[in-house]
Amino acid sequence: MKERIEDAKRRMEGAVKSVSDEFGTVRTGRASTALLDRITVDAYGAETPLNQVAQLNVPEPRMLTVQPYDPSLITAIEKAIQESDVGLTPANDGQLIRLPIPELSEERRKDLVKVAGKIAEEGRIAVRNVRRDANNEMKRAEKGGELSKNELGRGQGEVQKLTDDYVGQIDEMLAGKESEILEI
Repeated sequence: MKERIEDAKRRMEGAVKSVSDEFGTVRTGRASTALLDRITVDAYGAETPLNQVAQLNVPEPRMLTVQPYDPSLITAIEKAIQESDVGLTPANDGQLIRLPIPELSEERRKDLVKVAGKIAEEGRIAVRNVRRDANNEMKRAEKGGELSKNELGRGQGEVQKLTDDYVGQIDEMLAGKESEILEI
């Protein structure tokens, strides 16, 4: 039973980590290199993550800079940023790409809060699915004679406690992300 609970805990931690990573890609009013994590560049005939072909910096709270390791890639990087869904307009000076982060409108802030809520709900669902799988495994073990009724009840209680903890973590992350998005 301990292995099943540890497996459930590991999988729930993975779901929370995934939510945290997804929150990093949601744009707020501040500059963050995480905004560029999903961008890939056609470099040397292969799709390569932007952070592997350029140095990303945040010189000011509302500015990102992208400095390619190979200056010949600057136009490919600029094109990849323009075609991405981050909504930033690159300014290229031949050596460095500057990405000013514009102020978010009230409407856009509300849309981003909805996006964050959707990401959090997907995380909660993932945690609950892990709970369901763990409970089903324990029920099968109980039917197979590996666990007693008392052990089954105790195991399900532990899994529920884990579920509540991890859903609580997701809710806390969502509240923090919402306040970050709505901050002017």
